[in-house]
Amino acid sequence: MDKDNKKFIIETIFLKEAIKMNLSLKEFIVLMYFDNMYGEYFDVKNISKATCLNEQDVLTAFGGLLDKKLIILNSEKDENGKLVDHVSLDNLYNKIKNNEKKKKANDDKKNLFAKFQAEYGRSLSGMDFECINGWLDSGFSEELIIGAVKEASYNGVSSLRYIDTILFEWKKKGLTKMSEVNSYIKKREESKTELIEDNVLEYNWLDDE
Repeated sequence: MDKDNKKFIIETIFLKEAIKMNLSLKEFIVLMYFDNMYGEYFDVKNISKATCLNEQDVLTAFGGLLDKKLIILNSEKDENGKLVDHVSLDNLYNKIKNNEKKKKANDDKKNLFAKFQAEYGRSLSGMDFECINGWLDSGFSEELIIGAVKEASYNGVSSLRYIDTILFEWKKKGLTKMSEVNSYIKKREESKTELIEDNVLEYNWLDDE
C-alpha cells in the first residue's frame, strides 16, 4: 500500500474528546492526520492529498484547531536550513491525560464513598462528604481512609473526629500505606509482649506473700 492510501488509526478516546470539544468533521480529520503523522511539518498540499480535503478546508480546519489550542506551531530549521513549521499535539495529549486523571479521581472518590457507606451501613451526610473530601485533599489515600474507618470500628468508635485523629497519627508517624500501618502495629504489639515477659521474669516470686 502506498503512503497516499495510508490508513489512519482513530482511537475511541479521540472521538470522545472531539464530541466534547464540538470539533467539526474537517477539524477532526486534520487533527487525526497529525496524530497519525506525529512530528509532521505543516504542508497544506500534503495534508490535502492525504485527507481528501481541499486546501482551503485544510487551512480553515487548521485555524480552528489553533484557536482551540489543541495544536501548536513551532518554527524550526530543517536539514537544509529552511525555516519550517512543526506541528505539536502536546496540548491535546495533555488535555486528554488531565481529563482521564480527573475521571479516575472522581471514580475513586465515588468508590470510597460507597465503601464508607457499606462500612457504616448508612447513607453519608453532608458533613461526612466534607470530611472525606478534606482527607483526600490532605493527601490521604482511599486505602488509608478505609483502614482508619475499620480501625475505628474495631475499637467500637464511629465518630469522624476519631477517624481523623487516627489518620493524622499515622501521618505523624510517616505511615502512608496500610502495609506500613499493619507492620507498625505488629511491632508495637510485639514490644508490649516482650515488656510483659521481661517484667514476669524479673518478678521476685519468693517475696510474693
